[in-house]
Amino acid sequence: MQQPLQLAFDLARTPLIETTMALVTRQIVERGGAVQIGDTATAAVVFDLRPELGAETFAIARDEAHDGWRVSGGDERGVLYGAGKFLRGCRFDTPCLTYSGPSGTFTPALPVRGMYFATHFHNFYHDAPSELVERYVEELALWGCNTLSVWFDMHHYTGIDDPEAQAMIARLRAILAAANRVGMGAALTTLANEAYCTSPTELRAEPFPHHYHVEVCPSKPEGLALILRWREEMLRAFADLDIRYFWIWPYDQGGCACADCKPWGGNGFLRNAEPVARQVRQTWSQAKIVLSSWEFGYWEGDAEWDALYATLAPQPDWIDYVMAEGHGDYPPYILRHGPPPHFPLLNFPEISMYGMWPWGGFGANLQPRRLQQVWDTIKGRLAGGFPYSEGIFEDLNKAICLQLYWDPARPVEAIVREYAGELVPDAVDEVVTAIYRLEEQMQHGGMNEEQLRAWHACYTHGKDDGQLLRYQLPPMEAPEQTFALLDHAARTMTPAAAADWRWRLLWLRAALDLELTRSGGRSTDFSEACFAELTCISCAENAEWWAHVGHASPLTRVASQERVFAMRYRVHVSGIADDVIGRWVRSSQ
Repeated sequence: MQQPLQLAFDLARTPLIETTMALVTRQIVERGGAVQIGDTATAAVVFDLRPELGAETFAIARDEAHDGWRVSGGDERGVLYGAGKFLRGCRFDTPCLTYSGPSGTFTPALPVRGMYFATHFHNFYHDAPSELVERYVEELALWGCNTLSVWFDMHHYTGIDDPEAQAMIARLRAILAAANRVGMGAALTTLANEAYCTSPTELRAEPFPHHYHVEVCPSKPEGLALILRWREEMLRAFADLDIRYFWIWPYDQGGCACADCKPWGGNGFLRNAEPVARQVRQTWSQAKIVLSSWEFGYWEGDAEWDALYATLAPQPDWIDYVMAEGHGDYPPYILRHGPPPHFPLLNFPEISMYGMWPWGGFGANLQPRRLQQVWDTIKGRLAGGFPYSEGIFEDLNKAICLQLYWDPARPVEAIVREYAGELVPDAVDEVVTAIYRLEEQMQHGGMNEEQLRAWHACYTHGKDDGQLLRYQLPPMEAPEQTFALLDHAARTMTPAAAADWRWRLLWLRAALDLELTRSGGRSTDFSEACFAELTCISCAENAEWWAHVGHASPLTRVASQERVFAMRYRVHVSGIADDVIGRWVRSSQ
């Protein structure tokens, strides 16, 4: 912009408003603008409070008196959410402010608009510098996220004093504290009978298929006492945070198959969950207890569901919400019988580990059509939910879920257009078309660990007999056309916008689809340069082999060591990779 954009915040400078001001300023500057905070008489955009709008609500309207715009919140969180909506409809690379988004009043329909960060396998949330994760939390708040959940997974630690356990607690606390700073309630997740690796052998549970074989049987008096003692230690570690929700989870590795606990979901689990819930309420009286039904019916059939519904019928006072989701289809028991009696229902949509292996390993994982289909099945039954996230490669899917919680009737395609408009305001149609084309071609696969080792052995000895194809992609219809859409869009962007990691995830996905289709799945210098950049974006140099978010070969661990992050964690790969990508783009035009 030729002149700084004049902003005014006509409200008390509380910590959340100060954070909102800083976030708005940063967003504008990183998108090519300049900002000056002034008074309402000269401001082009005024942010203020109108309590009559109601909690979390905001309004965007023309301010004719000052020839500008006014963003009003019913409360401080409403101001933040309104700022996010306004920013997504603005562009700041022009001589004056241009806002093309909607005006009116916007009220969230569902109260729980959460997100769950899986902090494991050395994914982005596990390994990225804390400031990058905290920055990402802030940006999710701009989409209306009001709760963030994490899990302190105990099974691989010797106890709470294990140095690695303490390091993880510190990281989780930092993530949740960042959520609190942007008005999000924090949430903690726990498996009902999880345990440390030092759990006594005689107290261990009868295993289910996903067990780590350290879980504790709560039907043994000493077992339940140990579960509660370890849980109390964990609660103290987070006691000073604003914890609004606490999940109690039955599976994956949780559960006990002994005769006294079966059927786990309707028996041992509930007897285990109640004392944990009451323990939580002693630490955080305001915390809502979320009882999960994950994988109910997989191991014990309808008996688990029947017992759960019977337990819920008299409205026990230790439960506030029930969470339900399935692997793919929504739990058929709920579709047949309706939601659990008396308790609002939350979902747990899988937005990461679908259609691509490694997850995000080929760039953006895009699921707008699938999420619309799932939502249409369940939207009238929910009070909100917590999508399951393994990283930033499915950023679009997060935006879709958060906006569906805000307005359940809104078409997903409209959300995709809003997302694309913030990235590439001059080429929205091309980007939306490319996103849906990329979703149609999602079944990507890398090698498993054995194949990777075999390939690497051949590579290091200079041998390649042509049989070790590195990557598997589905048959694609004209991948060059999909890439051309995004390449054309890129030509309309400023250099700063074209370097944004969200855009790079889309562009790299289309470029890899084209290159690996041309090569028959074989590695090329260009594909390795792309994988190196993806590794940089996701901070995945040390990711476990099954979760190589951003790469699928040992080579990229070497190629990605030179990582430099600029202000909005824009990524600059090595000069060699830059040159390879540049030559490839020129040859494809």
